[in-house]
Amino acid sequence: MYQSARIGIVSISDRASTGIYEDKGLPALKEWLAGALHNPLEFVERLIPDEQSVIERTLIELAETCCLVLTTGGTGPAPRDVTPEATLAVADKVLPGFGEQMRAVSLKYVPTAILSRQVGVVRGGCLILNLPGQPKAIKETLDGVFAAVPYGIDLIGGPYLETREDVVKAFRPKSALRK
Repeated sequence: MYQSARIGIVSISDRASTGIYEDKGLPALKEWLAGALHNPLEFVERLIPDEQSVIERTLIELAETCCLVLTTGGTGPAPRDVTPEATLAVADKVLPGFGEQMRAVSLKYVPTAILSRQVGVVRGGCLILNLPGQPKAIKETLDGVFAAVPYGIDLIGGPYLETREDVVKAFRPKSALRK
């Protein structure tokens, strides 16, 4: 039987949060995660503006009850892009490999990926990852980094996430595998 998992998904956009255009980040995150994981999932969704204090409060709140929080948007160099600053401000530990790998994956598709400032952190028993804002880039990035996520969540005391290997094969050392 698969363990249930509570996952926070946060779309960070001034314009989408005020209704100027339709948010496409939250549906893209839900679709990818539902297709990639066997576990019963409970999504906690937030659509918020690019305001550092709002992002920080949202991440703190979600990290209390979620094993994983994925954000989309606000990772570029524009003055209003403050997602990485907010994420780092609430972090207990920084996992630099996630940001490095997310940019490496994105660079295969667009040269402007070098402008991205995505980070991965741990807050308590929650892994928080910043993803790009476009649905296509969200999928490409998750395809490229998610293999490490289930074991990362194991290490911080979260539920045992089981992936659909036709989407992404989770990597765990043999000693961490469950039968």
